[in-house]
Amino acid sequence: MTSGVETRLSELGLTVPEVTAPVAAYVPALREGNLVHTSGQLPMVSGELVQAGKVGDGHGLVPADDAKKLAQTCALNAIAAVKSVVGDLDKVTRVVKVVGFVASDPTFTGQPGVINGASELLGKAFGDAGAHARSAVGVAVLPLDSPVEVEIVVAVED
Repeated sequence: MTSGVETRLSELGLTVPEVTAPVAAYVPALREGNLVHTSGQLPMVSGELVQAGKVGDGHGLVPADDAKKLAQTCALNAIAAVKSVVGDLDKVTRVVKVVGFVASDPTFTGQPGVINGASELLGKAFGDAGAHARSAVGVAVLPLDSPVEVEIVVAVED
């Protein structure tokens, strides 16, 4: 049976992917009590990084609108990581925290708009329970030269 969360994602033309294999020594998600913490998720599709580079305006940089879509992909991968731990996404009672990292050109200051790609998807997927606290941080570089990385913490029912 498909969860309500997965039905809402399907209505957006999205499906929960298979969990992306870790690129180092960690697990994709871990449950402690009623919280599930995901590791940072990259914009991977079928095991491949969708796009590489720094976010900013100008030749050779990833445009902010593209990076926002990549942040959505990161959030979808985070949802998959949560599902791998809890099984049924309808067990999620609240998206508690989102932390988004944006590999930024030194002049780029639009990190919050980029991470909105993740926040907006979580809101659509989880409804009112998708409202969350958040940080959007600019960094010099991310693993695999990814433009964006997103991690989430969710509360789940017992």
